[in-house]
Amino acid sequence: MAVNTSPTPSPRPTARVGWNNRSQTVTMPLEFRFPESVREVFIRREGGSVVLTPRPADWSSFFASGLTVSADFMAEAERMPVQERSF
Repeated sequence: MAVNTSPTPSPRPTARVGWNNRSQTVTMPLEFRFPESVREVFIRREGGSVVLTPRPADWSSFFASGLTVSADFMAEAERMPVQERSF
C-alpha cells in the first residue's frame, strides 16, 4: 500500500465581507493588505472576479517606465472628419 507523502495543500486565503452603513467592506488578511500609503485603488471585474489595483499618487514612474505601443497601434481606427464650428 502506497503512502501519500505530498504536503497537504494549504486552504485558499479568504477575506470577510461586511457592511458599514450603506458601503460594502472587505477585510483582507494581512498578507494581502495594501501599504498605508495607498489611499485609493482602481477596481475592475474580470469574469466573476473583482480586481483591486493601487492607484498611483504620482504617475511619474509610469511615464518614466518607457512603455510604448506598437507602430500599428490604432491603425484600423476610424478617422472622424474635422467638425466645422462657429464661435
